[in-house]
Amino acid sequence: MISSALRTMLAGSAAFAFAGCATASGPAPASEDSWWTLVWSDEFDGDAIDRSKWDFDINCWGGGNNERQCYTDSERNASVEDGALVITARKEKSTGPAFPPSIAAGQADPDAKATKPFSSARLVTRGKASWKYGKIEVRAALPQGQGTWPAIWMLPEDNVYGGWARSGEIDILEAVNLGVECPADKGCEEGGENTILGTLHFGGGWPDNALTSTEIPYPPVLDGGYHTFGIEWGEGIITWSVDGQVYATKRAEDWYTTSTDDPDAPFDQRFHLLLNLAIGGGLPEERALGGVDESGFPKRMLVDWVRVWQCADDTATGRSCILGRDD
Repeated sequence: MISSALRTMLAGSAAFAFAGCATASGPAPASEDSWWTLVWSDEFDGDAIDRSKWDFDINCWGGGNNERQCYTDSERNASVEDGALVITARKEKSTGPAFPPSIAAGQADPDAKATKPFSSARLVTRGKASWKYGKIEVRAALPQGQGTWPAIWMLPEDNVYGGWARSGEIDILEAVNLGVECPADKGCEEGGENTILGTLHFGGGWPDNALTSTEIPYPPVLDGGYHTFGIEWGEGIITWSVDGQVYATKRAEDWYTTSTDDPDAPFDQRFHLLLNLAIGGGLPEERALGGVDESGFPKRMLVDWVRVWQCADDTATGRSCILGRDD
């Protein structure tokens, strides 16, 4: 997820009107291409979160972005309802570990506690499922309001090239302040903020990290309904799509890691999936009207399904399945 400080190091961002995009009022079709094979999914058809597929990050760290929530594993913040995962951010004081285990280990007091004014949830497949190359799609309905920051993203299962961001980060979808109306000079789109982002983080360890991001206006997200966000990821290439339409492509020449000269690194390793709803933090609070609007809570992010495919005939690189394009 992009912080305000990291955003100043933007490498190769683009913002443009997404012509010809269609609203997905119903379920987006699953991949029917014979060359993609479904290898993992969660349809959230049960009555509880499947703990064989998902774990929870539990901390009040703020993601390194000064976010205002504690992440919990409470059913008040994450549950399955009517065939969907519901991540709920609540305006309530919450106390928990001040740091995630990766930071607390040898770098901070592992028993330190923090209190935040909001609670929410972050689900992860770390230690349960991870993939190298493939097609990942998530059908989700996003919350709206100043300070909301839903994200669908991926982190390396093993930090082969070192700590963040040397081993990379893939942000499939981020959106902030959806629906907020503000003057054009504040960056809002007409009719309400409707920007979605797809981003890669890479380079060196903080603060020598870098990123490349594409953000587009996508008015259909203002309808409050479900839309499908995805990537197709192969050796040396990653594409981003919304409701089946590709809006960004990044190639190996767009990224690097200071840990090796391998041109495909760091995005040539296994990554796991994260789903979360943050409140506040650098990116939403520096945009639109600024800060966090504390009205209208609770806020909910709904996920209808998560699906992962891999390239049946090209499991080694995945390239031959990426939209059949000549890359």
